[in-house]
Amino acid sequence: MFADLGAKDPGGLVVYGPIFWTQAEPPFLNSSSTPFPPLVIPRSEHSISRAAISPNALKVLYRLKDAGYQGFLVGGAVRDLLLGITPKDFDVATNALPEEVRRLFRNCRLIGRRFRLAHVHFGHEIIEVATFRAAAAPEREDAEDVDPDAESDSGGSEDAGDEGARAERAVGRGAAADFTAPNDSEHRAFDQTGRILRDNIYGTIEEDVWRRDFAANGLYYNIDDFSIWDFVDGVSDVRARRLKLIGDPETRYREDPVRMLRAVRFAAKLDFSIEPLTEAPLAKLAYLLDGVPAARLFDECLKLFLSGFGLKSYRLLKQYGLFEHLFPLSASAFVLPPYAYAEEMLERGLINTDERIAADKPVTPTFLFAVLLWSAVLRELNERQAGPAPDLAQLMQACDTVLRAQQSRVAIPRRFAIPMRELLMLQPRFNRRSGIKSLSLLQHPRFRAAYDFLLLRAQVGVADPELAKWWTDIQVLPQEERVALVQARPAEPATESDGATAPSRRRRRRRRGGAART
Repeated sequence: MFADLGAKDPGGLVVYGPIFWTQAEPPFLNSSSTPFPPLVIPRSEHSISRAAISPNALKVLYRLKDAGYQGFLVGGAVRDLLLGITPKDFDVATNALPEEVRRLFRNCRLIGRRFRLAHVHFGHEIIEVATFRAAAAPEREDAEDVDPDAESDSGGSEDAGDEGARAERAVGRGAAADFTAPNDSEHRAFDQTGRILRDNIYGTIEEDVWRRDFAANGLYYNIDDFSIWDFVDGVSDVRARRLKLIGDPETRYREDPVRMLRAVRFAAKLDFSIEPLTEAPLAKLAYLLDGVPAARLFDECLKLFLSGFGLKSYRLLKQYGLFEHLFPLSASAFVLPPYAYAEEMLERGLINTDERIAADKPVTPTFLFAVLLWSAVLRELNERQAGPAPDLAQLMQACDTVLRAQQSRVAIPRRFAIPMRELLMLQPRFNRRSGIKSLSLLQHPRFRAAYDFLLLRAQVGVADPELAKWWTDIQVLPQEERVALVQARPAEPATESDGATAPSRRRRRRRRGGAART
C-alpha cells in the first residue's frame, strides 16, 4: 500500500505515503498533515470472529457504539486474532474523552498523568480504553502511569501501582532539560533526545494511527460493521510475519527508546522478522536505553524473560547490543574466561523458565535475576575474597554491591532483590552434608529456588553433580532416614561459609546496684 513508507525526500522530510509527511527534526513527531482514508477490510475478507473476543471487551465496544461514539479494538489484540493467537489484553480506542468514558461505565477508573486512560474493571479483567491522540505516543504497554488519586494502591497486574509510580517519578527527575513543542506546553513535552515525556492532545483515528509503533500493531477492528481499518498496510505485515515501524525508524526510537525492546520482544514472541530499515538503527541507538527510567525497564525485562520466549529474547538483545545497556556488569563478566560459563548458565536457566511457562508452572523474577546477575556477583566476590573458601560476609557484600549498581539500569524491587540475595547466600551451605544442623537447610523458605540454582550450576560443571544428586535424593526420604544419613557421614571441616551471615552479638554486662538509674 505504501511502498516508500518512511522514506526521506531531498528536503529532509519524512514521507509516509503520497499525502503524509512530518519533519525529521525535533520535536520528533509523526503526525499527519492531511487525513486520508484507511484500507477497509470487510468481515468476509478477514478471520476475526467476535467469538474470539473477550465478552467484556465486546460490552465496552457496544456501549460506546450505542452512546454514539466510535469504538475500535486496537493494537496487539487485532494482530494476535489475525494470527490465531488468544490475546493477553483487549484494548479499545475511541473518540470519547476519558471523562465521557467514565460517565458511561460505573466500573471505570481514570489513570495516568503522562497518558490519561480509562480502565473499565470486570473482576480480574481490565479493558483499557484510550482516546484517539493527535501525536506520537508509546503504546499502552509502554505507559508507566498510575491513578493519581490512588498512588498507594499496589494492586493490579505487574505491580502497576508500585513500580509505575516510581517510574513516573523517575521520568520527572530526568526531565530537567525538557523542551516542548510551541503552544503545546500544557499537553506535550519531550526531552533533548526526542523522548516523549507527556502527551495528552486528543485527535482523530487518522491521527491516532501514527502514534502506534509497528504497522502490525496499527490495526483497528470496527465494532460497527466488524471490518478492519488498516492505514499502514499492517495486515500485509502480519501475514508476512514482519515487524516494520510506522514512520522513520530512528525518529520513532528516539521518541521512545523502549520501542527497541518491544521490537525484540515481538520478534521473539511472534517469530517475526524485523524489517531491514527498522533493524538498522538498533545497535546505533542502543545507548538511549541508559536514559529510560530504571523502574520502567524492570517491567520490560519481565515481559522479555518471563513470557515464555526468554532465550530468544536474550539472543536478540545480545545480537543488537541492547543487553549490555540493561545488565552492564553481567555483560562485561561474560567476556572474561573465569565467568564465561555464567552465560551458558543463563541460557540454560532461560530454557528451563520457558519450559515451565509452557507447562503452566509458576516462575519468579527472583530466580531470573539471580541467574542474570550471578556472573557479576562472582566477579565482585573474587575481588573481595582473600582465601579459597567463600566468606558469607563477603558474598553478602558482593550481592549488595552488584544490586546497588544494577538499580541504576533495571530497578529490581526489594521484594525480589532480598530473596535473590538469600538464594545466592544459600549456595555455600549445600556443601555441608554432615550433622543434624545441615538438614535445617531443607526448611529454609528459599530452599527450592536455591536448590534449582544448584542444579543449574551442576549442569554447567561448576558444582559437583554428586552433590546435586545427594540433595535431590534426601528430599524424598523420611525424616528418620535423613537423620541416619547425615549422622553416618564423617564430620566435615568447618569453614567460614558454615558460619552465620552476621557477626555474633556481644552480651551486654548487667548493671550492678539494683534499680536502674533515672
